[in-house]
Amino acid sequence: MTTALLSIGVRAMTASYASLQTTSHNIANAGVEGYSRQETLLATSKGLFTGAGFFGRGVDVVGVKRAQDSFLTREAASAKALSAMDQARAGYLVQMQSVFRTGEQGLGHAISQFFAAMSDLASRPADTASRQVVLARAQDLVTRFREGGTQLARLQTAVTEEVSASVQTINGLAASIAKINKDIVAASAFGQEPNDLLDERDRLISRLSEHVQVSTIPAGDGTVNVFIGGGQRLVLGANAEQLKRVPDMFDASRSAVAVSEGASLRQLDAGALGGGRLAGLMQFQSEDIVAAQVMLGRLARALTDTVNAQQTLGLNLQPPAGTVASRPLFGLEHGASGSIHAAGTNQSASSEYRLEMRVVDASQLRATEYELRSDPAAPGSWQLLRVPADGSPAVPIVPGVTLGIDGLEIDFDDATTGVPIPATDRFLLAPVTRAAIGLQRLLSDPLDLAAASPFVASAPAANTGSVSVDSLSMVLPPADPAANVVISFTGPDPGDPSRMLYSWTRGAASGSGTWTPGKPIPAPPDPDINGFSLMLSGVPVAGDTVEVMPTAFPEFNNGNALALNALGGRNLVGLQELAGGGVAGGATFNDAFVAALVDIGVRTQGAEAAAAISGARAAQAEQARADKAGVNLDEEAARLIQFQQSYQAAAKVLQIAQSVFADLLKISGS
Repeated sequence: MTTALLSIGVRAMTASYASLQTTSHNIANAGVEGYSRQETLLATSKGLFTGAGFFGRGVDVVGVKRAQDSFLTREAASAKALSAMDQARAGYLVQMQSVFRTGEQGLGHAISQFFAAMSDLASRPADTASRQVVLARAQDLVTRFREGGTQLARLQTAVTEEVSASVQTINGLAASIAKINKDIVAASAFGQEPNDLLDERDRLISRLSEHVQVSTIPAGDGTVNVFIGGGQRLVLGANAEQLKRVPDMFDASRSAVAVSEGASLRQLDAGALGGGRLAGLMQFQSEDIVAAQVMLGRLARALTDTVNAQQTLGLNLQPPAGTVASRPLFGLEHGASGSIHAAGTNQSASSEYRLEMRVVDASQLRATEYELRSDPAAPGSWQLLRVPADGSPAVPIVPGVTLGIDGLEIDFDDATTGVPIPATDRFLLAPVTRAAIGLQRLLSDPLDLAAASPFVASAPAANTGSVSVDSLSMVLPPADPAANVVISFTGPDPGDPSRMLYSWTRGAASGSGTWTPGKPIPAPPDPDINGFSLMLSGVPVAGDTVEVMPTAFPEFNNGNALALNALGGRNLVGLQELAGGGVAGGATFNDAFVAALVDIGVRTQGAEAAAAISGARAAQAEQARADKAGVNLDEEAARLIQFQQSYQAAAKVLQIAQSVFADLLKISGS
């Protein structure tokens, strides 16, 4: 009986000591991230049968268990992935807002100052100082555009560097998870769960979730298999795959992520990454940076083309004044006027197809890129899609037939060698993406500014009506720069007495049209007369005339400067042709910049709100996990006292057993 009592005391002391050790371990790791509280598992020893019944034999230490909930752990990791994605995108969007600044340092102010300088030039067309101010404001405008484009390029470089760093971190974590999987299998061979190793694996998976969203599947041997990107394996048992940052298939300045498959690499769909900082970086790159670049580029291209078109229609002061052809004010460096990128996976060489893109009307350009690819529903056919997708349907493009779309003309021939290129080939068309960073001022001599109109108009004093000339501006190159044009009003339009019929002569050429008050001469559908647009006021009567003649003194004429200044108030950005004819929409240059500023602002506010929400959700999910698995020091302190007393009580049992044993020895010795 004494031996049994000693055994019970020893078992009790062992159990109490094990519980004390586990509790001390919990207290020591209370501040360790991801640590799961542990608990010593005890079980009653099987009783000893005697004729008098079963006598207890004490307690056995069965093992040590983690207080962990796999569902809460997965939820915390998933919420952390979403929060990291939103935080990454919001952080870069905040930086992007500096590109679209307001105030005197902003692009909008530079646009306003440029057209204000044009207004001053119209007031003093012969003044050299006014001309120099126009050139200075033009350079300020170029600088603002180039700064914006450069900042966006730097953001892209920063994203590329962070993608590389994130990929390296993911590879390191994946390798660590694979190694710890191997260690867990080895440790589990003893029949007990290696709790600290399991915690370390969960901690690694949680850190991995900050970079890329993962899904985990436990295996029967104790390992956990980790998958990313909609099912792509990253860790399988003790083996880890490697990710790699690679250039985007279309544009080498952008990044993509590929996974190793033996000796080859397979590019992952950025949209399938789901969450994590890497997904946020890829979303910012593919959506936000591109959106900012094309909005800024469209504005730069529209301003460049419209100002240049008007500038070249006027007369400059290079001697002899009015005789030297006017040159464009702005230009685009090589590649900035539009680029075409063949996918790196294409099988065809550039000599096996023909793909050309031209901007024919900058006012109709859209803030988008385009992808040319085979129509999956009709093999052998091709289609054009806007990128990023805006919900508009794909546009069929017929090889050999010019496609007109969004102010562009696109020529595509998929069989220049007689053999069609593979249907797997794809192309990215970027008409305005690099326009802002490539803008430059071409003129440096103030005399090159074409402030004068090549023609002047007047109403002869012999007219009996009240018609007078408001303005004359050039809209097309003149058919005959030296010709006099006489416009004669012939009487009211029989179909509408508020309108007047007119005829015109230009040397041997002649024609007729209809004038509506408030509309120019000529107005569609009337044909062009000599490249000008003439605005009149007053009421003409039959027999009245208006004469248009070449400008005799370009130094004192401001007709083209007025037309250049008027461009600032016209809706020349984003016009869209209507099915029934005419155009709709559009914005002024300043309004287009404000719209871009608002777009980026809305994106930033939305991203910051999403980051705040997902961050709160991640904190709640982590708190729920910690409530289940975390260490409460007050509880552990209470348990420490409990197990200390238990240990002391067990020691008392041993003391009593020893005393009884000693008494028995005395009795037996006597």
